[in-house]
Amino acid sequence: MMVAITWAEIIKPFEFEFFRNGLVVATIAGALCGVIGCYVVLRNMSYIGHGLAHAVFGGYAAAGLLGINLFLGAGIWGVITALGVTSIVRRRPIGSDAAIGVITTASFALGLALVQLYGSPGRSADALLFGNVLGVNRTDVWLIVVVAVVSLAAILTFYRPLLFTTFDAEVAEATGVKTALVDGVLMVLLSATVLATMSVMGVTLIAANLVIPAVVARMLTDSFGHMLGFAAVIGAICGFGGMNASYHLDVASGPTIVLVASVFFIAAFATGGRLRQRAGAVGHAH
Repeated sequence: MMVAITWAEIIKPFEFEFFRNGLVVATIAGALCGVIGCYVVLRNMSYIGHGLAHAVFGGYAAAGLLGINLFLGAGIWGVITALGVTSIVRRRPIGSDAAIGVITTASFALGLALVQLYGSPGRSADALLFGNVLGVNRTDVWLIVVVAVVSLAAILTFYRPLLFTTFDAEVAEATGVKTALVDGVLMVLLSATVLATMSVMGVTLIAANLVIPAVVARMLTDSFGHMLGFAAVIGAICGFGGMNASYHLDVASGPTIVLVASVFFIAAFATGGRLRQRAGAVGHAH
């Protein structure tokens, strides 16, 4: 049985400030995750988004227990974790996937234990794990705006070193690129992105928002510049569409955003190389 949805019902959620805040955060977060995700995907570090999200959850719980600012504590914890993973990988005692798995899972387990023992600081554990539009406020809006602006500035500043290190870190280092610094910048940006998007996506689903738009963009083009643009647009559309679907379906925002992104992936996968060929033809035409 089909249920007709009127225009009034479609625009109704825009009457609520919490929804407007969530929509802005989800849209900007989607674009930001898409761009940062391109570097993560091309470096075969897709798992690190998942791991860092869990690590930040541990930092959030620990910050609440210590009585310090939750976002500051979680952010510092995330950056330390990311740099720790990078340091271990650079020394090569174990692979990146193993290092990420050990460090971030331990941090997540600590966060869960602290929540069980002392309760969840600020927001409920479910909201942190799966995202909740009801918990999005103006602070979250300003946080994602600041993170997006700073990330864009950092990417523009370090564009060539980031690009070089992403495709061939060993050659980049041999030619004088400070790959350790570049890795550090990327990890800080990734940690800040995870922290800023946690309220909408939830820690369990942030990795999908980082990976799927970037993967879809990679299917569409061989140009790195175009890939960044496509991933940003796809991520923004997924955030906007997912937030609207979340309200009307009465489902947590994180899962709906990921499901919308999955539709893009299925469409790109089903069409094979045809979309990439068309995109390439358009690029050559211009």
